[in-house]
Amino acid sequence: MTTTIDGTGIARGIRARVAARVAEAAVTGKVPGLATVLVGDDPASAVYVAAKRRAVREAGMRDIHRHLPRQVTQEQVAAVIAELAADPEVSGILLQLPLPAHLDGASLVDRIPVAKDVDGLTTASVGRLARGERGLRPCTPSGVIELLDAEGVELKGACVAVVGWGELVGRPLAQLLLRRGATVTVAHEFTADLAAVTRPADIVVVATGVRGLVGPEHVKPGATVIDVGIHRTPGGLTGDVRTAELDGIAGRITPVPGGVGPMTIAMLMVNTLRAAEWGTERDVTADTARDAVPA
Repeated sequence: MTTTIDGTGIARGIRARVAARVAEAAVTGKVPGLATVLVGDDPASAVYVAAKRRAVREAGMRDIHRHLPRQVTQEQVAAVIAELAADPEVSGILLQLPLPAHLDGASLVDRIPVAKDVDGLTTASVGRLARGERGLRPCTPSGVIELLDAEGVELKGACVAVVGWGELVGRPLAQLLLRRGATVTVAHEFTADLAAVTRPADIVVVATGVRGLVGPEHVKPGATVIDVGIHRTPGGLTGDVRTAELDGIAGRITPVPGGVGPMTIAMLMVNTLRAAEWGTERDVTADTARDAVPA
């Protein structure tokens, strides 16, 4: 039997613990605040931001939002980020990507102070992860780690195949897994013999954006499979993994939807809470241990 990992339930528990910590902080008047910045009217981005804002309010945090017109200039977006960076009620800043083509997204992201970078995407945050320094980690890779921990999947000494080399998931996830003592191989959709890389692995994480890339020929019996991909099809949502074909082969597998997706927003709440709690500390200390979610 293949066990379906309940990402929705695990995420719900994390968000409840975050809300409890926020309620404790509210007694002293130190309520975390997340600022979301949405540029333009892309429907998908609007839906994502609305879900994040809803989670913020449910956690008892301050919901701070800036919606800018599509034709806003680089300088105007930079000014909004600077305003939020200087606001003591803003614990974290999230610039929703992608931005309209005339804007330089990477440059604008780098204007977010590292202490408020709840997406973990600034150059400074990436550097802290690479050096093993404490910092805010990208939400989706962090969510994958929490899913594996919640399922009791041992990472130390495990052989992990990360399929996908993107800066949002694949690369940071590989570094997080290495910090936990896993042996990590990174592959992608252009790997010549993908099955040769993934089939020996105890854990296979797929984040390529290629629908149905991984199937039974890629997974050894009993392996844990984490599907980060999400695609809209006439038949509904599906992922990068041919999930139905792995029934009875994989030991554990995440569904799409209801697997990694809910964890991403849950870890955004965790990062906002961390940003608020760490914001008054001046020194960044080395921390190679696991960044635990609220207990």
